[in-house]
Order: sequence, then structure tokens, then C-alpha cells
Amino acid sequence: MKSVLITGCSSGIGLDAAHGLKARGWRVFATCRKEEDCEARRVEGLESFRLDYDDPDSLASAVEEATRRTGGTLDALYNNGAFACPGAVEDLPREALRAVLETNIVGVHDLTRRVIPIMRRQGYGRIVNCSSVLGFVGYPWRGAYVASKFAMEGLTDVLRIEMADTPIRVILLEPGPIASRIRENSIPHFERWIDWRGSARADQYRSLLGRLYEGGEDRWQLPASAVTAQLALALESPSPRARYRITVPSRTAWILRRLLPTRMLDRVLRN
Repeated sequence: MKSVLITGCSSGIGLDAAHGLKARGWRVFATCRKEEDCEARRVEGLESFRLDYDDPDSLASAVEEATRRTGGTLDALYNNGAFACPGAVEDLPREALRAVLETNIVGVHDLTRRVIPIMRRQGYGRIVNCSSVLGFVGYPWRGAYVASKFAMEGLTDVLRIEMADTPIRVILLEPGPIASRIRENSIPHFERWIDWRGSARADQYRSLLGRLYEGGEDRWQLPASAVTAQLALALESPSPRARYRITVPSRTAWILRRLLPTRMLDRVLRN
């Protein structure tokens, strides 16, 4: 039975991946930032323990616990956990940007480095990083999240090239709109960090608050199982692709980015 360590399994993409891979015969370590979420996963029949990208000690203990349970091996790592802080870039405090990058890229990098020696010793491994369509195109009001995913794309590309002389494969998933709780989970960060009432864009914020707090229909949105299906290909294919673009917006944005001049692409994204 191959083993996989997954981060961010409290809901959405990570939770669906944990159950989906378990159903495919994988031994899944479904980690969460909060212990109460880990307990919920254990009630569901998953192996779960705490892992918080912002806590290096929890990264070390999670890797140690996973390898203790397998006898020293770990076949795959799926870096899925992340959070967002919506707001205009000009309103984004230094501390907010630092917090997003610390979790979404620095923590991911730290955990990945802890896993690579295990995969080198066993002579096999897959590292899958969950990026986004916002890892290759910018989008208004999402500057911090975009910055973290652009960074993930670059760091993953370099790691993939460097690992080409090893049996470790490094893969990016690039979802577009997926049903998850990332919007709801971003609200506390928005309320903590963004002084929208004092912003030069206060009127624009007022028109956007309904979407942030109430959501809305997105005809292109797919369920989290769409990501799990591509994750399974990335983990199980004998020759996985470097990137798996998921949803029509992700595939379309990639084409537009390659074909359109920057000013025209900016106009499309702005509207």
C-alpha cells in the first residue's frame, strides 16, 4: 500500500483528496492545522494528525509520525493547504502579505525539504503542489494569494528541473474555480488586515462585499472531486505531466496568457 501525506484536509480539496485516494487503495495521512479537525477526520476513518505550515515543530512531528507508521517510507506528498486575504494590493499591510507567504510558500517549502531525503533513500517519490489558475495570471483583489501561487509555480519549476536526475517527480495542479471553503475562510483575514473603509477604493469594496460574504454562482465551478481525479493521475501515472490544469477557466487563461499582449490580457482580467 502506497502512502501519501496530504495537508489542509479540514474541508474542500484536501478532504476530498483524502477520501478519494483512500478509496483507490492509498494509505492516507490526512493532516489538518487544528486538532479538532484531525479528530473529525479520525471519526471518518482516516489517519489524521496535526500539521500547521506556520509551526516548524508540527512539520517535523508530522513527518516523523507518518514515517513511524509506515516503517520509514513515504511515497507521496500533496501540498494542498493554503489561505487567502482578499483586498487591493495598495491596502495590503506588510504583516498580511508576510502571513500569506509564510503559510502558502515558506511552509510548503519547509515541509517539502523534510520529505525529500526520505524519498531519496527509498528511491521513489511524488511531490504534488496545489497551485491555481492564479499561479500564472493575476486577478484583482487577490494580490497576496496570487503572489504566493506565482512563487509556488517558480519554486516548483526549479525543483522539478533539479530533481530530474532523481526518481522523484514534482508536479503542479492548477485548478480554477472549485467548490471549497476558501472564500469563507478568508473573511477573518480580510477583517483583520484590510481597512477597507479607510481605503481610496472604499466604494469599490462596498460593491464587492456581498460576493465575499454571501458568495455567488459560478457556472464554471467544479466539485473538489475534479481535483482529486487529476491528483490521482499525477500520483499514479508512470509518466506524469508537469502540470494538470483543472476547469475551463484554468485552461482558457493559460491560452490567453500565451496569445494576448499584456495590455489586452489586463483588460480581459479587469472586466
